[in-house]
Order: sequence, then structure tokens, then C-alpha cells
Amino acid sequence: MTSRAKKQFGQHFLVDENILRVIGRLAELSPEDVVLEIGPGLGVLTRHLASRVACVHAAEVDRRLASHLEGIERAQVHWGDALRLDIGTLDPPPHKLVANLPYNIATPIVVESLAVQQLELWCVMVQREVAERFFAQPSTKAYGAVSVLVQLATERTGMYPVSREVFRPRPNVESALVAFRRSAPGASSRVKRIVQASFAHRRKTLANSLALTGVASRERAVQALATAGRDATIRAEALAPPEFVSLAAALDGTAPP
Repeated sequence: MTSRAKKQFGQHFLVDENILRVIGRLAELSPEDVVLEIGPGLGVLTRHLASRVACVHAAEVDRRLASHLEGIERAQVHWGDALRLDIGTLDPPPHKLVANLPYNIATPIVVESLAVQQLELWCVMVQREVAERFFAQPSTKAYGAVSVLVQLATERTGMYPVSREVFRPRPNVESALVAFRRSAPGASSRVKRIVQASFAHRRKTLANSLALTGVASRERAVQALATAGRDATIRAEALAPPEFVSLAAALDGTAPP
């Protein structure tokens, strides 16, 4: 029996198994892998992963799907809100995140998972515009806080546009698979806060946005920008990801790492 997707959970169930080969290639699956899957839905991807890796941790909030997910060999189901899941406590520890992410939590899931140092590779299905945002370049419309945070920790290894026909219900937006591999530890909590504050008021100058969010006074922000070699009137979208690390160091009066 097929469960009806719930809009409140951002569910669009993966039903076409042909896309699984692409996921397997981009995720570079091997028999030793331990994988985290967020939003397994009907278990199509879960079963595919479990037949190819050592263990799958499947995090699902919708208990109506129990009959589709429980009893899959080499798969552990974790019921509850994925945003509250402590990935660091999973045993064995996952080092890849491979998932058809629920649309309504895709961005926060990726951003929060970047801080989990054991994760080395991501292969996620998201809205096409979200996939493009992850690796957008400075001074473009798509570039924002998530672009900076993702690029401070990873490098993209692949992207694949996905037809709406592989989902039920058929979504109203385009989707894409995007794969990226860890290349650095990523932003510290301090840098992350500064990045998010910098883009909080996108139409304002960066200095004004930092002041409005309470991260730093406008005067302190202007001084830090000058130390980092940037003009006081610049907006956040003009800074490349590494410049936010330098900005954080200047705000704190320390040398950048």
C-alpha cells in the first residue's frame, strides 16, 4: 500500500529506480560505506543503498511509512525530526549523506551537517535552484549565506538534472542531484554567525546588516572591512567565501587562520 505524501513534510517520494544508478555513481558507493539518508519515504533509495553498503541510517519523521522501511537488512530507521538528530551519536558513524531531501528542510539539513566532521561526502536530491545556490559565485543572484558555508567546507564533484517524473506526487519545481566532497573543516560557529548576519538584510550594506543583527556595531564592522581590504559600502554578496573568514578575524581582532 502506497502512503499519500504529506505537504507539511515536504514529501515527494522517489519512485523511479532508473535514477538510482546515477545516485550510486555520484555517491561513489562502496561495500564499506556507512550512509545517512534523510527522508527515506517509501524506501526505494534505502533498499538500493542497503544492498550496496555496510549500513544505512534512515531518518524519517512520518511513522505512517513504517511498513515500507522497517525490516530492510543493513538499515537502521531513526524516527523523528531529522533536524534534531544527533548525527555524531549514530553507530556505526556515517561518513556519507545520500538522500532525496524533503524540500522544506533541505537547506538547513545541509548547512547543519557541514559541522559534522565525520561526514566526507554528500549526494543529495534538492530543488534545482537550491542545488545551484550551493555553489553560486559571488555577485550573482543565487549567491548567499548557504553558498558561503557550503563552499568553505566542500567542493562540488557532480550535478545532474532530474526529471519531475521520478517523483510522486510530481513536484511543481525542477530538481537536481548535487554531489560534493569535504575539502576543509568548514566555518566555525563564529564565522557561520557572521555569514548569516551579513546576508540577513541583503539590500543593506554588509556593515549595516551586521549592525542590524547585533553582531557588531556599524563602526566596528566598517573598521573590520577596512582591515580586510574592503570598502565600507560593500554588500555581502560581493565577498568570496574566504573573505568572511578574514572578516571574522578582523572583527575579533585576530589574525586569520
